[in-house]
Amino acid sequence: MNEAEIKILDFIREHMTNKAGDAVMPLISSLGDAGIVWIILSLTMIIIPKTRRYGLIIAVSLIIESLICNLLLKPVTARIRPYDLNPLADILVKKPDDYSFPSGHTGASFAAASSLWGWKKSFWIPVTILALLIAFSRLYLYVHYPTDVLSGVLLGSLSGWLSVLIFRKYTGEMMPQGKSD
Repeated sequence: MNEAEIKILDFIREHMTNKAGDAVMPLISSLGDAGIVWIILSLTMIIIPKTRRYGLIIAVSLIIESLICNLLLKPVTARIRPYDLNPLADILVKKPDDYSFPSGHTGASFAAASSLWGWKKSFWIPVTILALLIAFSRLYLYVHYPTDVLSGVLLGSLSGWLSVLIFRKYTGEMMPQGKSD
């Protein structure tokens, strides 16, 4: 599998990279460092009474995703990074010091985005676009395999869905699906 995935990364490197992307992708990726953009979003929403429930849902989704990704899956799978298999690949960011599977940046991004998918306001759209950009940046930067990113999308989406279910169970509210603040 690694060989096929390296070919995909090499295709991205050969056909999709450019000076603008080389400048922008590290910045986009850095928004996902330690889930910082999503933590800030969650805390901001918690502070605002009208959006507090969504901030709490995002916070719970980030906790679920982080526990599963960083404490369970990464240490158990211990998958090396693609740049370790292809030492000729130039890396535009500081090399991550943890394992590759699954992508934590992608997982946290989709945990936050999927927490908002049921919200009838269109705020979930730019959040999901940023999540997609962060996910792609991890491939562009050659720090994750495609299956790492795909697994991050699935894990994050599951974490967001679980956080909504937890919120509904413990509050009895149908939010975010039932109402639109």
